[in-house]
Amino acid sequence: MFLELIAAIFAGAAGAGVVLLANRLMGGRLPRWLMPVAAGAAILLFAIRMEYSWFNRTIADFPESVVVTETHQARGFWRPWTYIFPLTDRFVAVDTAALRLNPDVPDQRMADFLFFGRWQPARTMPMVVDCAARRGAPLGESVTFESSGAVAEAQWAPIPEGDTTFEAICKEVRP
Repeated sequence: MFLELIAAIFAGAAGAGVVLLANRLMGGRLPRWLMPVAAGAAILLFAIRMEYSWFNRTIADFPESVVVTETHQARGFWRPWTYIFPLTDRFVAVDTAALRLNPDVPDQRMADFLFFGRWQPARTMPMVVDCAARRGAPLGESVTFESSGAVAEAQWAPIPEGDTTFEAICKEVRP
């Protein structure tokens, strides 16, 4: 965040510098108000570019095993362009290489859900998904396990059809 602030300041200085150079080349005929307007426009355009490129910059560093399963598109009246081009401001991912399987309970799979948000630290939540019953539950302190390793007591919630998180976790796992 601090580096983006420094980069925005440099973008404003560059915008003002372009107007200053153009003014010198034109013999000082440009209006005086154009320089601060150019600096402000450069900062605004830089900030918009950074907001829109955040999602792609973040997922570019992921290994192939990390699957983005859900994204959130934001719109706001203070950013009217987001009504035409929505902005991805948070998403959920699952690392399929880190799935935990129990051979005694093949239908229940444990995974770490990764929650990312713009201007927020990444969070991890362990979850268990019952592929046969099409349900999922967070692995909190109240979860108990049977002797076979199956989850016994959990707050299960149904998973709707077409859920990409379910598809990523419950597809056939290569041995």
